[in-house]
Formats: sequence, structure tokens, C-alpha cells
Amino acid sequence: MKLGVRARLLELAERRPLAILAVFGCVAATAAAAAPLSQPATRQAMASVVEQAVTAQAAPEEPPQVVRVWTGADLDGDGRGDFTNPTGHAPREHDSYGQGEFGARRDGGVRRHEGVDYVARAGQTVVSPISGYVTKIGFAYAEDQNLKFVEITNPALRVAARVFYVNPKVDVGQPVAMGRPLGTAKSLQRKYPGGMTDHVHLEIIDRRGVRIDATRMITAEYRPTEIASAD
Repeated sequence: MKLGVRARLLELAERRPLAILAVFGCVAATAAAAAPLSQPATRQAMASVVEQAVTAQAAPEEPPQVVRVWTGADLDGDGRGDFTNPTGHAPREHDSYGQGEFGARRDGGVRRHEGVDYVARAGQTVVSPISGYVTKIGFAYAEDQNLKFVEITNPALRVAARVFYVNPKVDVGQPVAMGRPLGTAKSLQRKYPGGMTDHVHLEIIDRRGVRIDATRMITAEYRPTEIASAD
């Protein structure tokens, strides 16, 4: 019997004694059937049976498959979320230009980041984070007309959302449902060369005009694949 098989048998005996009894019952039956054979052949057959049985009994169970699902806060109490992730990706982490989280330092600490940067692939579809009406399409930077933002306002919830760095596919005054396309993500590599992660910048604005942390309204959950599919 190989040394590896012995070690696995000892481990199995400690963790699953009933399983080891079953293994030896199988070995005993095999030995009885192989009695007419020569002794070396019998030992070899027993070792083979033990190794196969131990492998089958000790095989680790497959971990459950999970998927990340983005869920939104329910402001109106109707049992459904009122926000969604505009790109489906996680917030931007640290890169050569800093952090993408709400309140991150900007300009050496002179100001704070007023939104959350969600990682995006240039050209991917960007969806509306809330339902409402398109109330403004503007430029992210006065000197750069290549990078735009779309503002959506929900008068019932009294909140607005601004999604920056998109190529808009909607018009001012157009109604748009949460999760429906607003446009496509723009590359930031020309504006910020040398290592900024492509992303869209999301600002959520409450009824007082105050920016609030989007990660309070949009959270990630990890669910088994079959449950997430049912949703």
C-alpha cells in the first residue's frame, strides 16, 4: 500500500469513521473473492480497491457557485429597489490618480470627491441608476467637449443622479427607466494618461442638493447562482 493511501486512510478514520468501515468492508469482500490468486496479486488488488475507495470518500465537495448581484435601496417602501449600478462593475480602487470612493481626497486635499467611480470598459452600455426624466446633458469639463454627463431626476423620490463620462443616447425631457441604457462609456486615457482606470462617475443628489454616497444606495450581495437567476 502506498504511503499516500495510508495517510489518507488515517485522516478519513478520524473524520469519518463510518466511511472507513465501509471501505474495509469492501476490501474484505474483494480479498475473499481474490483468495485463489497468488499472495502478491491479492495484496495489489486490495491496495487498488482501498485507494479507489479512499479517493471517492475523501473527495472534497464542490463549493457552491455564487454570483454578485447589485441591489438598490428602497426609498418609497414599495418592496423594490430604486437604484442600480450604472456599469455592473465594482467601484474604482486605487490607481495612479487616487481613489474612486466617495469623499476621497482631490487636489492635495483641497476638495473631496463628490461621487463614486464605477469601473467601466470603454464603449460598454451604461444604464440609468434611477428612473425619472433626463433633465440635463452637460460637459464634465468646460474645456473638453468630448466628455459629457447625463442628469436624471425622479420627482417622486426627490432625488437626482448625474452619470459622467458617457456618450449620451438620450435627449433632455425623455423619460428613462432604471436599468435602461443612457449611452456608452467613454475612454479616459487621453484625458488622464498614465494609469487612470476607465470608469463612470456617479453622483446622487438629494432634495437639498447635497451629494450623498452612492454606495449607501447601491450595494453588492453574493447569492447562489440559481437564486440570482430566479430574481
